[in-house]
Amino acid sequence: MPAEVPRSRGVGRPPRLSLDAIVAAADRILRTDGPEKLSMRRLATELGSTPMALYHHVRDKDELLLLVMETHARRMTRPDFPDDPRERLVAAAILLHELLSEHLWIVDVLTGDDLIGPSALWIVEEMIDAAVEAGCTLDEAFHVYRAIWYYIVGDLIIRLNRTRRRARSTTPVHQNEVVANLTAGTHPRLAALADRWEDLNARDTHRWGLRAVVAGLLQSETVPDALR
Repeated sequence: MPAEVPRSRGVGRPPRLSLDAIVAAADRILRTDGPEKLSMRRLATELGSTPMALYHHVRDKDELLLLVMETHARRMTRPDFPDDPRERLVAAAILLHELLSEHLWIVDVLTGDDLIGPSALWIVEEMIDAAVEAGCTLDEAFHVYRAIWYYIVGDLIIRLNRTRRRARSTTPVHQNEVVANLTAGTHPRLAALADRWEDLNARDTHRWGLRAVVAGLLQSETVPDALR
C-alpha cells in the first residue's frame, strides 16, 4: 500500500488582515523586544502576511507606533485627582510615571520628541492646569511640567537600560564592585554606604522623588528669572 503523501500547503493569498490584528501584533513585539526591533517585515512574518499587505492599513512604522500608543492611551482610566493643586500635580505625575513604567517601550518612542499619542494629552493638561492653580503663570506651568517630565523619563530610561543590560550579562554589576572597593580614606561617605549600595539602588523611590521635585518647582524662588 503506497505511503500517504502529506498535503502541501497551497500558496494562494495571505490571510486577510485587520487593523486591530496588526496593532495587537505590533504591541506584542514592542513589549517583548522594543521599538528598534519592530519592522514591517517582522510584523508581516508574525501575521503570516506580507509587508505590502500591511501598507494597505498603515502608512509606515511611525503611524503604527502612534496607533499602538493611542490604543493604550484610550484605555487609561481618569482618576479623581485631589482638589489641592499641589497634590493634584503630584498625583498626576505619579500616575504618568506608573503608566509609562508598565510600557517602557513608549518611553523609547516619546524621547524622540516627535511622536505623541493625542489621547494621552489630558494628563499633561491636568499637570499644567494644576501648576497654574498653584500660582504659576502659564509659561512657568509649562516649564514645571517639562521638568517633571524630564525626571520621569530619566528615571525610567535608567530602569530600562539597567534591565536590558542585566538580562544580557551574568557577571557581577561593575558599579557595585567599584563602590565596594572604595576606602574611607578617599571616599568616606561612599565607603559607609558600600554594603548597602546595591539595596539602596534597587529601591523604588519615584513617589518620594516626584513629591520632592514638585515641592521644589513650586517654590517661587526656583522659577527662572527669564520666566517671570
